[in-house]
Amino acid sequence: MALNIEDKKLVVEEVSAVVAGAGSVVAAEYRGLTVEKMTQLRAAGRKSNVKIRVIKNTLARRAVAGTKFEDMSDTFVGPLVFAFSGEELGNAARVLKEFAKTNNALVVKSLSIGEGVMDASHLDLVAALPTYNEALSKLLFVMKEPVAKLARGLVAVKEQKESEAA
Repeated sequence: MALNIEDKKLVVEEVSAVVAGAGSVVAAEYRGLTVEKMTQLRAAGRKSNVKIRVIKNTLARRAVAGTKFEDMSDTFVGPLVFAFSGEELGNAARVLKEFAKTNNALVVKSLSIGEGVMDASHLDLVAALPTYNEALSKLLFVMKEPVAKLARGLVAVKEQKESEAA
């Protein structure tokens, strides 16, 4: 069903709002995926707080125009599904990477975390980015460990002095 100009404007406006709040975008070709598989992909996206959209490439180019993802528009060729993640930069990449393991018809074409367009070879790197909570726990461990080592050292010195005195 063809969209009239007003419907197209609404789609561009809606996707522009999603892009404005997105931390990363992944574009993948979905040629050959069944409706059932696309439904599974959307369900996986919802679980990970990733918005999955299939829109015409010309409308996607207009939606990303003037945003940090504008440089991706040159890669919008063919039937594409777009995955937008919020603050967790790796979520969209993780969802599409996991889904592509069991569905060869889904082929990632490009992705961006707002710092230039990347090709599909960078998917694993972006998917490996830690979530906010993982990064925070790693930071706290790194900050806590030197203090813990100092405390263990002081206790060892105290015990050594007590054993020498006895």
